Amino acid sequence: MKVLIIGGAGFVGANTAARFIRNRHKVTILDNLSRRGTKENIEWLKRKVGRCDLFKADIREHKEVKRVFARQKYDAVIHLAAQVAVTTSVTDPREDFEINALGTFNVLEAIRESGRKPAVIFASTNKVYGGMEHIKVVKRQKRYQYRDLPKGIDEKEVLDFHSPYGCSKGAADQYVRDYARIYEIPTVVFRQSCIYGYRQFGIEDQGWVAWFTIAAALGKRVTVYGDGMQVRDVLFIEDLVDAYELAIKNIKKISGRIYNVGGGPKNQMSLLELIAFLEKFTGKKLKHQFDDWRPGDQPCFVCNIDRARKDFGWKPKTTVEKGVRQLYDWVSENQEMLQRVMG
Repeated sequence: MKVLIIGGAGFVGANTAARFIRNRHKVTILDNLSRRGTKENIEWLKRKVGRCDLFKADIREHKEVKRVFARQKYDAVIHLAAQVAVTTSVTDPREDFEINALGTFNVLEAIRESGRKPAVIFASTNKVYGGMEHIKVVKRQKRYQYRDLPKGIDEKEVLDFHSPYGCSKGAADQYVRDYARIYEIPTVVFRQSCIYGYRQFGIEDQGWVAWFTIAAALGKRVTVYGDGMQVRDVLFIEDLVDAYELAIKNIKKISGRIYNVGGGPKNQMSLLELIAFLEKFTGKKLKHQFDDWRPGDQPCFVCNIDRARKDFGWKPKTTVEKGVRQLYDWVSENQEMLQRVMG
C-alpha cells in the first residue's frame, strides 16, 4: 500500500510509520516538525528502520495539504497530527482550534478534492465525552472506579466536549464521521485513551505514563494534578498500531464507524499506582508533588473495547506491567538522547 501518515514524526506517528515500513508499504510522512523530538524520530526512521518520504507541511494551510495529495495517490491515510494538551488549549484556544478542527477539515477537503477515496483513520480522544459527571464513580483503595460499569464507557456515551481541546477534537471527530456519510470516503474514528510507549517524549501536560517513567529513570520530579487517584486504561503503542492495521484491512466493513480504543478494563492504572509500580521495580523513590486538578480532567476513564473486538478482531496484547517495563528499558537505553531532547 501507499500510506500517508499525517503527524508521522510524532510519537504515535513514528511508531506507526516504522510498522508500515517494515511491512514493506510505501510510507509518506506529512509533518511540520514543530514538536520536540520529531527531527530525532525522522532520523531514527531513516537510519534504523527504512526509507520513507517526508513532506514538511502544516495542516493549517489547505494549499500545502492539497499539494501532498496531488503528488501521490494513497491507499490509506492515518491522521495523527494534533495539538494534544488540555492545558495548552486553555492557554491558546485559537491555535488549538486551528490545528485540531481546521487542520482536520483541511485534510478531509484535500482528500475529497483529490477524487480518491483512501481508507482514513482519525485519532480522536476520550475527552469528547467530557467530565461524565452523571456516571457514578467510587473510591476503592488508591483509585477511582465506575460503580456500575465494569466494562467501561462504550461508544453510546453522550458527547459533552469539555475544554477547548475537547471541543476542537470533538468537532474534528464528527467531521470525519460525516465525510463517510456525505461523501462516501471510508473513514474510521478512534477515540483513543491513554497511549504510551517508545519514542514518547512525555511531559506533564500530556503523556503522563511516559513522563513518569522518564522521570523515574532520569531522577526528575513530577507533578501530580489532583489527588493522583485518577484512573486511565492505558494502551501500549504496539497494540494501537495493531488496531490501525486491522481497521485498514476491514475498512469496507467498518467505514463510518467510531470506536473507543484503549487498554480496556484489564489495563487500567491510577497515577499513584504507576508511581508505586515504578518505585518497586526500580528500587528508587520517584520525586513528586501535588497541584490543583486540571480543567476537564476525568477522575476515571476506562474504555469498553467490545465493539472493536467484535467488528474487526482487535484487543490489547500487552499488560500494563509489561508495557511500562519495556518503556523503562527503552528510556534507560536512550538517556543521553532524552536529556538532549527534553532538557
